Amino acid sequence: MNLTRAEARDRAELITVDSYEVSLDLTRGSEVFGSTTTVRFSAVPGADTFIDAVTRTVHSVTLNGRSLDPATVSDGVRIQLPDLAGQNELTVVADAPYMNTGEGLHRFVDPVDNEVYLYTQFEVPDSRRMFAVFEQPDLKATFAFTITAPSHWDVISNSPTPVPGEAAPGDDGGARSVWTFAPTPRLSSYVTALIAGPYQSVRSEVASSDGRVIPLGVFARKSLMQYLDADNIFELTRQGFGFFEAQFGCPYPFEKYDQLFVPEFNAGAMENAGAVTILEGYVFRSKVTGAQIERRAITVLHELAHMWFGDLVTMRWWNDLWLNESFAEYMSHLAAVEATSFTSAWTTFASVEKSWAYRQDQLPTTHPIFAEINDLQDVEVNFDGITYAKGASVLRQLVAWVGPEQFMAGVREYFAKHSWANTELRDLMVELEKASGRDLDSWGRQWLETAGVNTLTPELEADADGTLRSFSIVQTAVDDWPTIRPHRLAVGFYNLDADGKLVRVHREELDVDGERTDVPSLVGLKQPDLILVNDDDLAYAKVRLDPASLATATAHLKDFKESLPRTLVWNSAWDAARDGETPARQYVELVLSNVAAETDSSVILVQLRQLATTLNFYVAEEHREATTRAAVDRLWDLAQEVAGGSDAQLQFVKSFALLAGSDSQLDRVAGLLDGSLTLDGLTVDQDLRWELVASLVAGGRLGQRDIDAELERDNTASGQNAAALAKAAIPTADAKAAAWESIVVKGELSNALQGSAVTGFMRVLDRTLLEPYSEKYFAAVPGIVATRTHALAQQIVVGLYPALLTTQATVDRTDGFLASLPPESAALRRMMLENRDGVARALRARTADR
Repeated sequence: MNLTRAEARDRAELITVDSYEVSLDLTRGSEVFGSTTTVRFSAVPGADTFIDAVTRTVHSVTLNGRSLDPATVSDGVRIQLPDLAGQNELTVVADAPYMNTGEGLHRFVDPVDNEVYLYTQFEVPDSRRMFAVFEQPDLKATFAFTITAPSHWDVISNSPTPVPGEAAPGDDGGARSVWTFAPTPRLSSYVTALIAGPYQSVRSEVASSDGRVIPLGVFARKSLMQYLDADNIFELTRQGFGFFEAQFGCPYPFEKYDQLFVPEFNAGAMENAGAVTILEGYVFRSKVTGAQIERRAITVLHELAHMWFGDLVTMRWWNDLWLNESFAEYMSHLAAVEATSFTSAWTTFASVEKSWAYRQDQLPTTHPIFAEINDLQDVEVNFDGITYAKGASVLRQLVAWVGPEQFMAGVREYFAKHSWANTELRDLMVELEKASGRDLDSWGRQWLETAGVNTLTPELEADADGTLRSFSIVQTAVDDWPTIRPHRLAVGFYNLDADGKLVRVHREELDVDGERTDVPSLVGLKQPDLILVNDDDLAYAKVRLDPASLATATAHLKDFKESLPRTLVWNSAWDAARDGETPARQYVELVLSNVAAETDSSVILVQLRQLATTLNFYVAEEHREATTRAAVDRLWDLAQEVAGGSDAQLQFVKSFALLAGSDSQLDRVAGLLDGSLTLDGLTVDQDLRWELVASLVAGGRLGQRDIDAELERDNTASGQNAAALAKAAIPTADAKAAAWESIVVKGELSNALQGSAVTGFMRVLDRTLLEPYSEKYFAAVPGIVATRTHALAQQIVVGLYPALLTTQATVDRTDGFLASLPPESAALRRMMLENRDGVARALRARTADR
């Protein structure tokens, strides 16, 4: 099923695609659907090529009026096309399988009302799972879909939904109708879409800059409509429309804009042209944290930015995928700050996105942002924190380097020149060079073609009265990636004011290059209480504090007046603990002493997540249990001390339930669940109930009968996922064996249920429960990768890796496994190297903690 770049390049030289007419019959039962594709294309006369089509059965292949034998030309993945004419018409009639993996045409049955819901997910190579297609982004064409489906369904695609034809009786006795969509503009196949089922919607509109009125729709399953906050989605969408049209100098390129919340989605969202699909978890049926609300807003803006950068102008090949995603990620945060109420989004970016980037960039599998993508498997393994988070971080560095106004001027010219076409990185860089006057060749080589993260450390000398007599910034790199890079950054000076708040008293913005950069403009100033290199987080680099600043930060972390500099110090402390430079227990103490004063919900979320990682992996084994118990008790105290009903209270309770293990802690969890224990302002709604149930199951207090009772109370898709997690978390050998059988041996779970079960399987207080599965894991994963789709295989290979058996023996066993892998197992090798790095890093951190 792989497609190489060489094959794609050759095919693009042979053919030019004009149009697709795709007819689908969605009334043939639960296993397959009918797929008929007619594609018109020109070609070099006499050439041979192939079209991609993942099928259950190919009934007929007709090329230019002549029938080709399906048994001869089709292997279930490709259809060979011999002896092409100058102008060609190909028709493929096939049955294609519904998927339950979140790839291709995904089929879901709502347990609330047994209604069927479908949606597509085509990035990277999965439009071929729905229709015959030349599956590569530079072969754009128009797409006209005709859909036969039950009459009570709504059918949504890239073009506006037409009025269906008159209903007719179907084979199953129900009525069925036909929807005939108008052709789309020229698109890459991976941003086409079909969403079908009895979805319900809320409608609105927005005025475009060119005078058009653009219809807006927000969709969800019937059983979730009561929770849908469509007004918030519409408000964000209108704000994004206005901001992006002004910034890009280009009106919205499509006829309508629908946003559809769909079940069992693998990603956050997908930028289908005019028909964005979004993770259904963003329909909030219970109280959620501010971090989740902000994440949804960023996601909405990210996908909207893709309508221009990705859909209107599309990369030629997947090696520029990073630019596609990085641009949308950068623009979504910029829009949030400048056009919405989420004005602290750069704090979230520093806390969430950049920490992801730094983590990914320190793995043995790190790679340049501009990675060599030789085939589709390369795309799958490089779809990571480098593609999204580091790329966006470096793009922000580029904006600082060329200037914000110059950057946008170049982007506007880029859209004006390349609308509806395919481009490469160089096409954008040319426009940015023209707009800014900066030569970006050297910048691009150093930032885009090398990997690794630099570390910036201030070096300073002061006179007895505190006057600085020298100030330099020292830049270092790791041995594996020794590049010393140029940075545009700011240095911030902070002092404690009369109210005890750390406030910025001076800011110096400059270019940093080379191993040492002197900053003479700071000489003669008084040394402040704290010096922050990379203030405002313009640069992509790890930052260390000088000794005096570190002492101030440790004592006054909660006293920063602004959230962003506080987050940068949080990040520096996390880096040092994760790198084994400072003891893990010191980081635990820093979090517990300061997190209650944190004002940014996303920062609280990240710190509590990192606290759990530190307790599970980085604290020395002989101190782990005692440190964890004490930390969990502190979390309970914090939940009682903060304001009732606050975001922080909810987060502390959730973290407490996740980590609870002692009898007294589990007693508190049980009290919250049965109502005998209450916290002022805390509502134990259904989603929180499930978290408490999972805590008590993992702690041995509840069992299968209790899970079944809770599921009867909440027999929804969310409830079924929560029950799958809890069932796999039952702390008995029999329950673990049953979960393993279900996940690894049978492999019949959907992507969402399998993900939940994997999480539950690894949730243990007694890690000896996992010991029998270490060797079974290594024996099973080659077959898993060979037989499951990438999404399902990755869940298992990463999720079931015995990381909680944090020993040198686990590292050694992994090394032996890696040594046995054949060269073609690139995806598995990469996942396993990253798994190994996590345990090796944990062992180093544990040594430091001793």
